[in-house]
Amino acid sequence: MRTPDITLVLATVGRTSELGRLFDSFAAQSFANFEVVVVDQNSDDRLLPHLERARYLGLSVRHIRHDPPNLAAARNAGIEAARGRWIGFPDDDCWYDPKVLEQVAARFEQADQPEGVVVRWVEQNEQPLTAARLTWKRASAFRDVPVSSITLFCHRALFKTIGGFDARLGVGQYFGAGEETDFVLRALRSGAAFCYEPLAEVHHHVNPEKPDPTPQARLAVRHRARGTGALYVKHQLPAWVILRGLLSPILRPLLKGAFGADLAHGCAVMLGRIDGMLRWRRTGT
Repeated sequence: MRTPDITLVLATVGRTSELGRLFDSFAAQSFANFEVVVVDQNSDDRLLPHLERARYLGLSVRHIRHDPPNLAAARNAGIEAARGRWIGFPDDDCWYDPKVLEQVAARFEQADQPEGVVVRWVEQNEQPLTAARLTWKRASAFRDVPVSSITLFCHRALFKTIGGFDARLGVGQYFGAGEETDFVLRALRSGAAFCYEPLAEVHHHVNPEKPDPTPQARLAVRHRARGTGALYVKHQLPAWVILRGLLSPILRPLLKGAFGADLAHGCAVMLGRIDGMLRWRRTGT
């Protein structure tokens, strides 16, 4: 069996119907030499029909189990199982442009041979449309870090050099986000070369522009924001970066005269970042 060039590590729990669109987008890729490692965090067999269909579509799929659910730890298990030179991390509810793997592989093979390639999340529409090199200086100021897990592709060797995702961060943990940003910050600090490739595109729905006014939504926002607060402390970011990160969520709505759900959302972000900083100082290393 031919060794794949790319491994896609798909950590999933709870979802089923969304996988059909994702697997269809994999089957439509112009680049064929890749495998999918599905890290199944469900306690039942709900994925089996979808995996059978993926194999019917001609995909090379391997299925491993992981318990208890922890997104970062599940991705680390997938990295351990990966055989490809390069590894990507699709979400179970995203989907790929047909040429994205071809473009990623071509970018890795260019003369500068980056350790990481970050592609464009189309629906987010906040990323530049020009190719660029990511730098520690800009990233540590939380500038030019257009990174979500769905946009991230890395050399497998990089994970052996700096380790995988920090399992204290991300979905299912007290620090409810930030594991991919943490990984990229660690990589850049180690001297790894990361580039942004806007012509390679992935898709994922984004949250509505108007914040959800419910208390439950604000709690979820606060939970995710703890990850950013943890990163402030873990990476010893400059005081001005931290101060900007704490104040801007509430200053933006105030300057617009938005005193309802927007301001409540901003307060939740600020409080979550403070939560994350304080807890990481007590429990992080």
